[in-house]
Amino acid sequence: MHPTAELKPIPCPRARPEIFRRLSRAVAPRQRPTVSGWADANRIISAKQGAEAGPWRTDRNPLLREPMDSLAGRGDVALMFTIQLGKTEVLLNDIGYTMAEDPCPIMVCLPGEVSLNKWVAQKLQPMIDETPAVRATLSSTASRESANSRTFKDFAGGQIYIEHAGSPARLKSTTVRKLRVDELDEFAANLTGGDDPVEMLNGRTSAFPGNYSRAYVSTPQLKSSSRIWYLWEQSDQRRYHVPCPHCGEMQPLAWAGLRWSTVVHRDLPRRAWYVCRECGGEIEEYAKTGMMAAGQWVAGNPDSRMKGYTANCLYYPLGLGPRWADLVEMWLNAQGDNARLKTFINDRLAEPWEDKSTASVRANLVQERAVAYPLRTAPHGVIRITAGVDTQDDRLEVHIIGWGRGRRWWVIDYVVLPGDPALPDVWAALTDLLNRPIGHASGALMQVEATSIDTQGHRTEHVKNYVRARRIRRPMASAGAKANTAPVLSRAKLQDVTWQGKTDKRGIHVYQLGTVDAKHVLYAQLAADHDAHQAWLALPDSDDKPAQPEQQCHFSADLPDEYFTGLISEVYNPTRARFEKRRGSVRNEPLDTWVHAYAATHHPELRLHRARVADWDAWEAALLGRAPKPVTEQAGQPPAPAPAPAEPVKPTVWHNYRNRTPRGH
Repeated sequence: MHPTAELKPIPCPRARPEIFRRLSRAVAPRQRPTVSGWADANRIISAKQGAEAGPWRTDRNPLLREPMDSLAGRGDVALMFTIQLGKTEVLLNDIGYTMAEDPCPIMVCLPGEVSLNKWVAQKLQPMIDETPAVRATLSSTASRESANSRTFKDFAGGQIYIEHAGSPARLKSTTVRKLRVDELDEFAANLTGGDDPVEMLNGRTSAFPGNYSRAYVSTPQLKSSSRIWYLWEQSDQRRYHVPCPHCGEMQPLAWAGLRWSTVVHRDLPRRAWYVCRECGGEIEEYAKTGMMAAGQWVAGNPDSRMKGYTANCLYYPLGLGPRWADLVEMWLNAQGDNARLKTFINDRLAEPWEDKSTASVRANLVQERAVAYPLRTAPHGVIRITAGVDTQDDRLEVHIIGWGRGRRWWVIDYVVLPGDPALPDVWAALTDLLNRPIGHASGALMQVEATSIDTQGHRTEHVKNYVRARRIRRPMASAGAKANTAPVLSRAKLQDVTWQGKTDKRGIHVYQLGTVDAKHVLYAQLAADHDAHQAWLALPDSDDKPAQPEQQCHFSADLPDEYFTGLISEVYNPTRARFEKRRGSVRNEPLDTWVHAYAATHHPELRLHRARVADWDAWEAALLGRAPKPVTEQAGQPPAPAPAPAEPVKPTVWHNYRNRTPRGH
């Protein structure tokens, strides 16, 4: 064609739209699949991992689809699931997706070394071996095969670090974009250096502020210390709603909606069914498959930016978990056994455990019952006085308790004596404090009858030396017993030896304290006082209503807030049969010193726990006999002034209680 010839437009052929569509797809950025889509296309489940080996099918457990896909985005995700529902499989699918589709540095953290080894052997390694798309990312790297170890995997474009929270060193010096934490509630409350493991883990993603991703997965444990429950409360609180097959009402499955037959024939299984909250229709378990396929996640707190998912045992897919009737049997068998009941509530209902007997034992509720009486004075009812001392590296904390009939007790004083117990000054202050007379409401002067001093920590020998010197009445060197079933005060054991290496019968005795038993006594009294206080408040106002409810535990309104939070700083864990610190609680010296003061009442020369009515009568008569007799008033003369109370000892460092650097044990 001649260059100057006019070009005529060619009519648009029918194929042009299809050509443009295909060209646009060719030049468009590659769309990554979702985590669930990748798992459906590539993931192979090993026979070592689950009952149903073979290709992964998200439709088999559809409630996992959205939690899996949410891990591919930015931000924090909390999964509070029941056991055997697939929460670990969610993490494995996400790890495989990351290695194949979104390579980056990723860390997986587990509670301890034992759980780490099991997770790698039973979960991670079979997933890598059985899934070709994941295995190819390892073989395609330029590094040698030996570069991959049990706890480190180097793949194309990224690395996997598998760590445990057993020590701070395992959680430092690693920068990752994705953080995955499994069984969060099994983590220790604090690391050996006092650091919080979760905050230390969160710092690993600080180099990726724009696209970091963190996921926390766990079944909950104690409500007072559960980290996953705390994260769930901060999240948007999503629950899986399923439609009723009778009326179509969307609702989450709750244990309260499950019903079962009470009469069971020995040859027939127990029948269990679910009751719709809208129409009251009975839903049989076989309808659950269709209900879950049509379900959706609904947020209960949509204003939160953090995603949170929870699901209980009623959502088990048919064939992948216990039937409803089996769960009912577990529930009924757990009644009356707190340890088994806690396990069912945690592992099957995915709810945190809170003992009903201690649910009312809260610092603010205890503080509300404090009354106005001055510290360093013994109110009416106090007949004997003991003290408990906790030893720290930079101070002594002293709890002085007055005891009366029926195990009633009053806080006489709580004093913090600053100073290193390795030096004599703080011990001299303790001697002056405990030997100073305490004024009774009757006018008599009282003495501290026995004192238990903690020997655990870094100042054990200095405590022993002080007890040997016997500068106070009935000093006791004490340490917490290892056995959870130990009595409040065990038989003392000799610790000193002679120059011949034999036990010195004149040496120091060290007592073993049953701290679990003592704390049970305290919490039971506080719970009973709460019930009595609530019953008193419910009484109608009348002349017959007492001015105050009858209480076993008495606190002065002059005690600071830190005292009450420290006294209620632990909660009982029936699974481990011991008390554990509440999440975010302050130091627990007020509780420990109360235990020591209570153990001092069991001193062999006091034995207040064995005292009879006649003993209390004799002690009270002797106390009132020491009180000054009233002077007969004569006409025209003013009444005799009341005796001046003893000079109070001020708690010197309470104002620094919150800002104190944790030291000691």
